[in-house]
Amino acid sequence: MAALRELPWPAKVYFVLLLGAAGVLLARSASAYDRLDWSSLLVLALLFLVCESVPTLLSVRQAAVSVSFSAALAAVVLVGPQAAALVAATAVLSVRPGLPMVKRLFNGAQFAVCAYVAGLAFQWAGGRVGLPEMGDFPALILPYGAATAVFVGSNVVLTGLILALAEGVGKRQVPVRNVVQFLVSYCGYATFGLLIAGLWATVQSISAVLVLLPLFVARWAFGQYHAQQRSYEATIAALCQAVETKDYYTRGHCTRVSSASSMIAEEIGMGTERLTAIRYAGMLHDVGKLGVPTKVLQKEGTLTEEEFAAIQLHPMRGLEIVRGIDFLDEAFAGIMHHHEKYDGRGYPMGLAGMEIPEFARIIAVADAFDSMTSDRSYRKAKPISEAVAELHKGAGTQFDPAMVAAFVRALDREGWEPPPSVSAPADLALETTAKDHDDPTAPIQVVSER
Repeated sequence: MAALRELPWPAKVYFVLLLGAAGVLLARSASAYDRLDWSSLLVLALLFLVCESVPTLLSVRQAAVSVSFSAALAAVVLVGPQAAALVAATAVLSVRPGLPMVKRLFNGAQFAVCAYVAGLAFQWAGGRVGLPEMGDFPALILPYGAATAVFVGSNVVLTGLILALAEGVGKRQVPVRNVVQFLVSYCGYATFGLLIAGLWATVQSISAVLVLLPLFVARWAFGQYHAQQRSYEATIAALCQAVETKDYYTRGHCTRVSSASSMIAEEIGMGTERLTAIRYAGMLHDVGKLGVPTKVLQKEGTLTEEEFAAIQLHPMRGLEIVRGIDFLDEAFAGIMHHHEKYDGRGYPMGLAGMEIPEFARIIAVADAFDSMTSDRSYRKAKPISEAVAELHKGAGTQFDPAMVAAFVRALDREGWEPPPSVSAPADLALETTAKDHDDPTAPIQVVSER
């Protein structure tokens, strides 16, 4: 139980309260042993335990999901809320390697609570506990849907709360767009519980064996989806790291622009798929710097027309670099046009107003804000209030006023954590740019070569 001692005290209190509630619930359930169908309960518990022992890891650190909840929901229909709680509590016995006892106890407790309240919801919605007849299934759909919604909702709330209290997992680690997509899939896999109940009505407990195959197919699908997401993130992280090696002072810039862009996109009500794309676009907006000579990016003082032209081409070079990455989708527009200005004086194409893609108008605001609130070799970071004032000053000329307003609202609500002060190592002190092309308060000076 060493892990329990390491938890912050709010997480300890929550853990103990949840464990106590589950203990009381399970004691009451076990006391009704004479009314329980123990043979069915044991088969369902075994099915639950098998699925719980082989979960799929998620992108959230130390979090995983399994399709075992299908067995718990089947228990709700077949043996009722009290027995379903006992079935779900077998999560404590999971043989998953390396799972600490604290997590076993938490999983068993929260699953037991979820199964019990789901069983109550099933009965409240008119569901009848017991072996269903073939003609009963149309009437089961609504009660089963209610049980599923309560189970999933309770599971997400109970798990999310311990993650927030113990590890500070929040919106930045678990974006809302991913949560919604995950919940839809989660509820979809819950239909396997109804499949178990249907098979049970025809082949009794053999259904537990028959349903294992589709359950593990579902588990494999979960794993494939999250493996794909991790692959996407790794690809983008590698590109960002390559970009940021060009200038010590821009470390973390891509991640912060992505975060700020997401804030704006959420504020204006952007849909799930586009929220994912804008996050990727923010991460990769400066990938074209890989095609700009380092001596140009790091040059002190004024630039020649040829050197400035090389910088102006970096959005187009960025598009050339990533155009083969299919999952970026609408992110291409943000990468290509994030240096266009609202008055038409930007680059690379001189677009103006609504001609500029929405992604680009969002990233332009996020990019400038992070540049201003970060340390640079030629100045220290500006206060957030001063950066916001500059955004307002540039609204209608450099920036889309609607995007500036949306970002300011999001800042007021969520706040912003500026990056820590940067002191470049001595060997890099002479290799950092004197001006930042993203900083509206320090425009690059260009001299004619003629």
